[in-house]
Amino acid sequence: MSEQDAPPLRLGTRGSVLAATQSRWVARRIERLIGRGVELVTIETAGDQVQDQPLSEIGGQGVFTRALDLALLDGRVDLAVHSLKDLPTVLADGVTLAAIPEREDARDVLIGPRNQSCTLGSLPSGAVVGTGSLRRQALARAFRPDLELRGIRGNLDTRLRLVDEGRYDAVILAAAGVRRLDWTDRIDEHMELGSWLPAPGQGALAVVIRQDSTELHAALRPLDHLPSRAATTAERSLMHALEAGCQLPVGAMGLPFGGGMRLRGIVASPDGRQAVRAEETGAQDDPEALGHEVARRLLAMGADEILVRVDRKDRSGAG
Repeated sequence: MSEQDAPPLRLGTRGSVLAATQSRWVARRIERLIGRGVELVTIETAGDQVQDQPLSEIGGQGVFTRALDLALLDGRVDLAVHSLKDLPTVLADGVTLAAIPEREDARDVLIGPRNQSCTLGSLPSGAVVGTGSLRRQALARAFRPDLELRGIRGNLDTRLRLVDEGRYDAVILAAAGVRRLDWTDRIDEHMELGSWLPAPGQGALAVVIRQDSTELHAALRPLDHLPSRAATTAERSLMHALEAGCQLPVGAMGLPFGGGMRLRGIVASPDGRQAVRAEETGAQDDPEALGHEVARRLLAMGADEILVRVDRKDRSGAG
């Protein structure tokens, strides 16, 4: 049977507008790559079902991926697409990361009410800024301790609507999602990577399959963008070495150049009062070693004390 005659591949995706848009983007590239149809299968995750609680309270790491892993493993779908920053550093047994397409803009952005330009520096004292990310809260409070950082959940369109309705003065989001939805006209400020590091893997997509799907793995190999995989592997290795889940205040950015790579990392306290930063240059073909080295330097500077305090506070239900 030719690829054209084969039944379509079933691609598992979350149901949000952004997730579906990202999955359709991957589906089109797979169809062009292997000449086989791809159909989307919507899978609801725990993170989608519960919108009124912080992610750390409803399962933390893996909250957006477990249901898709189960759909893969029980054969309901053939592959799944995730935002790489949501993917745990240790994958479920039987699941493998087949491809990381070329990364989008990894930066965070600030968005205020429509037709009202603003920056983090220009917001009035006491302004309410929406973000559920401890990393973003830490970075924002370090720069503007006079702002009120308030949790916010929901799809991107929901968050922007809450800003436009005046319930928040601004919101901090990942640039990649805003760009993929073609809402770049709403961006008021891009956070500079030199001082404002993104979440490990931010801006990249992950295509996961069953480990035993060897033919599919080989077919998807051209979809893998090697500089993006190297950079995000270094970032995720740093996070894994710190034993930090995706909900903890850790930022990292791998910057490939030639055959080498610069990796920057930060661990910050959510109140913005304490932060440790480290960076190192290493080989692009050994990103794990580079991630571990930057993590080692962060730990030597006191990152473990910050993470222990944050984890203890989360488990106590405080904050």
